[in-house]
Amino acid sequence: MTHTSPAAHVLTAQGIPFREFTHLGQVSSLEQAAAERDQTPGQVVRSILFRLGEEDYALVLVAGPQQVNWKALRRHFNQSRLTMASPEEVLSVTGFEIGAVGPFGLKRALPIVLDASLTAQSEVSLGSGVRGTAVILTVADLQAALGQPPIAALTQSSF
Repeated sequence: MTHTSPAAHVLTAQGIPFREFTHLGQVSSLEQAAAERDQTPGQVVRSILFRLGEEDYALVLVAGPQQVNWKALRRHFNQSRLTMASPEEVLSVTGFEIGAVGPFGLKRALPIVLDASLTAQSEVSLGSGVRGTAVILTVADLQAALGQPPIAALTQSSF
């Protein structure tokens, strides 16, 4: 099988096992993405870029249905103020458009934090750098591929 996404290239080079999944059509919801990948919404990882300061960004990985707890996020990064990056900033900083962002193959090195909600899953899927294509791997392999990034409780359930 030929892998073409930036994430696939990085994971292959690291020897990390994964599957690539390409949606047949446009994905319009978290629930649709999960169903087509034969997963639950909690297994679909959202990679959210936050602006901590001028030219200072961090990528936070959260389980799909979870909502970021801004107070916890500010406390984790020791920031009194931070914002979500604009679509233009996301493209400029990561090299990927919103909907394709994942932690692999980024345009520049960024601090990456995993929300504790992800540790409840055994397998997850996340952006590959190519819109409509995801990589699927175990949470343990995700952590290994990212060099054991920090895990923090940064969300609250949206239910």
